[in-house]
Amino acid sequence: MLDKDIREPLFDYLDERYGRVRIIEEKIIGKSRADVIAIIKGLIIGFEIKSDNDTYTRLAGQIKDYDRYCDLNYVVVGERHIHVSDHVPDYWGIIYVNDENVIVERDASVSPKVRLNLQLSLLWRNELLNIQLKEGLPRLMGTRRSDIYKRLIDTAGEPTIKADMTLELMDRDYSLWNKQTVSIKKKRSSLSKASGDRSRAHVTNYISGKSSKGKRKVKK
Repeated sequence: MLDKDIREPLFDYLDERYGRVRIIEEKIIGKSRADVIAIIKGLIIGFEIKSDNDTYTRLAGQIKDYDRYCDLNYVVVGERHIHVSDHVPDYWGIIYVNDENVIVERDASVSPKVRLNLQLSLLWRNELLNIQLKEGLPRLMGTRRSDIYKRLIDTAGEPTIKADMTLELMDRDYSLWNKQTVSIKKKRSSLSKASGDRSRAHVTNYISGKSSKGKRKVKK
């Protein structure tokens, strides 16, 4: 199966399993680009897709990044990758997708290497400020992000901050990103006219809307 043939049934599965879920595609985490990240309350879940055309050449490096940024991780494959379990840790989940079914071969366990401070780095500045104010911290303007993360965790504890963080990511308003991008493009356009620079701003992270329910069966 091709990548595009795997994504749609995967999104159907996520909608059916989790109900309220925010899906982000092609998200940069560390040195890797995560195919799909699903955010539910209290958890960030990573999905690495290996289509029939893909190899395992980059998987070891991808696993390191997924493990640090995501609480749970899955490799999602077509039936051609029957030996995929040999290439992922035993705490990674395995999902097979074919023309009719999504089959959860193995559920994921929590990554032993996940780091909350790296997860918090996924927040926009206004989202981080929302959590600061919610937990009774001052704005801490000019303070390094790493110091803000430590203050938050020390004040409210990891479970509370993780719940706050995932709710912010689930409620993220991408129109703010679009407005910021338009502003950047206008600024760069005016600069390029003056200098002859033809470079353009690129948006690399985007949100996937909920997929429509199909007739595929979800097996577990």
